[in-house]
Amino acid sequence: MTPAGAADTAVLLAGVPLAGVHPAAGHQPAVPAVGELAPDFELVNQYGEPVRLSALRGRNVAVVFFPFAFSGICTGELCEIRDNLALLEESGTTVLGISVDSKFAQRAYAEKEGYTFDLLADFWPHGAVAEQYGVFDPDSGMAQRGTFIIDADGTVRYVVVNPRGQARDFAGYRAALAGLAGN
Repeated sequence: MTPAGAADTAVLLAGVPLAGVHPAAGHQPAVPAVGELAPDFELVNQYGEPVRLSALRGRNVAVVFFPFAFSGICTGELCEIRDNLALLEESGTTVLGISVDSKFAQRAYAEKEGYTFDLLADFWPHGAVAEQYGVFDPDSGMAQRGTFIIDADGTVRYVVVNPRGQARDFAGYRAALAGLAGN
């Protein structure tokens, strides 16, 4: 069931293509669709502190899966988030970056690049949350570039999944957040 006022956002964002989504034959969960309740999870951040998605209700959340810390495209994408963090925070959005790296790698990466948002370790069981969101690539052992913008009620409002080697467009985040601001 869609929360009151959220139907317009679902209409605006439902047409976003799921570029490069090719779930493994028969066993990988589907990518959560716009209008569905976001799957809950708990992972540790770069400081070893537990972060639970459902504990962030009342705020918008951008869940940003990326393949690996310190890789070129991932660094470019996360630096764009870092450089536009004020825009996200002004819209009441918390950013959660997630990769299969350990909390130790996440901390070193955050410190090197000046990321002040949480980087979560989907390290063990390896890629379990990425798999829950339908973006785990079991052949390479990494998450695909998947972004899920979740509204304050926990409903998915924007989804994009890009194939390996293709960076996400930050303009899509802006459009999704503008759609949430109108509700």
